[in-house]
Amino acid sequence: MSTIKSGMKENLLNFILLVATNFFVGSMVGLERTILPIIGEDEFGLASASAALSFIISFGFSKAIVNYFAGAIADRFGRKKVLLIGWSFGLFVPLFVIFATSWWMIVLANIFLGINQGLAWSMTVNMKIDLSKPTQRGTAVGLNEFAGYSGVAAMAAVSGFVATNFSNRPEPFYLGIVIVVIGFILSLLVRDTAGHMKLQSKAVVHDGPTLSAKEVFKTTTFQNKSLSSITFSGLSTNLKDGMAWGLFPIFFTGVGLSVTEIGLLVAIYPASWGFFQLFTGAISDKIGRKWLIVGGMWLQALSLWMILFVGKYSLWLVAAILLGLGTAMVYPTLQASISDVARPEWRASSMGVYRFWRDSGYAFGALFAGLLTDMLSAGWAIGLVALLPLSAGLMAAVRLKETLPQKGL
Repeated sequence: MSTIKSGMKENLLNFILLVATNFFVGSMVGLERTILPIIGEDEFGLASASAALSFIISFGFSKAIVNYFAGAIADRFGRKKVLLIGWSFGLFVPLFVIFATSWWMIVLANIFLGINQGLAWSMTVNMKIDLSKPTQRGTAVGLNEFAGYSGVAAMAAVSGFVATNFSNRPEPFYLGIVIVVIGFILSLLVRDTAGHMKLQSKAVVHDGPTLSAKEVFKTTTFQNKSLSSITFSGLSTNLKDGMAWGLFPIFFTGVGLSVTEIGLLVAIYPASWGFFQLFTGAISDKIGRKWLIVGGMWLQALSLWMILFVGKYSLWLVAAILLGLGTAMVYPTLQASISDVARPEWRASSMGVYRFWRDSGYAFGALFAGLLTDMLSAGWAIGLVALLPLSAGLMAAVRLKETLPQKGL
């Protein structure tokens, strides 16, 4: 049996397989991102924004709940098994959308999408962290998120193109069946990382008792200043994204853009989000986590306000790119910070708690955006939601300590 070693280079093949796998995990979300809000209005006659965004609420809450349990389950039963189970749930997503005769079937499809994402994406993150050295965590998570959001962007653009040239259903969702098959095959080829996790656990000085699931939840949510600041930043980021997912197609339709134009705008945001994570995760390994998080939260807020006030397609593209950059500054950095603070034996559980709160932001974002749109307008909803990442940045500036480990640790 070969000796287990930590490091991205030392585990290059497994690392590359995990990067490729997460591209297809992200593609499952991108499949819906351009089309479903429009399907809700055009095919199912949903006049209320709250009703039209209900599919994001179901996705957000199901993903959040599964995230919480996925970490604990993976700590006990192994990452690879959970990854494969996640893909098994993914197959139901395109099938329910293709054969949907009423909106509740679309909502149900997104419950399965949330389960798929909560299990599969969580495992690709944790497995890359298992394989990496402590000073490579930002780079590892950045590559994971780059792959995932590249998949989101690519499939958002492709699905918009297919919908324009064929129809909103079923043609774009045939691609979803292919995505699931490829993702499952890649996951079968991935090697489990339980040995790497044990190696890291042995290398850590254990200066306290192992935490129970309840203690991990409290520690990550509010007891530890750094972990709780990270968690609130994650929730704020995805609350903004839940709003963007649901309202951007509606907002840009309202100003007279075509589905193809909207598809490009909706795709360029996660594309820049994914691309810049190639650099931001690695930068956080060099200069630290805190100020990337603070600056990224503030940039997200400013980008949303820019979208409201520019009124020109080229400037909307710039704002979408800046929104992606702001999100990229925080996304891998927040997860790397969780990994810095949490001990290896409860790290996946702490990551699960963080991802529970972070991805519940999708649901809260869609819920608040829908209510605000129904009461005011899509523009007001976008502007008011931007206050939350601004507040999270202020909290991180005050409460978050630098978490980057010293070189050699």
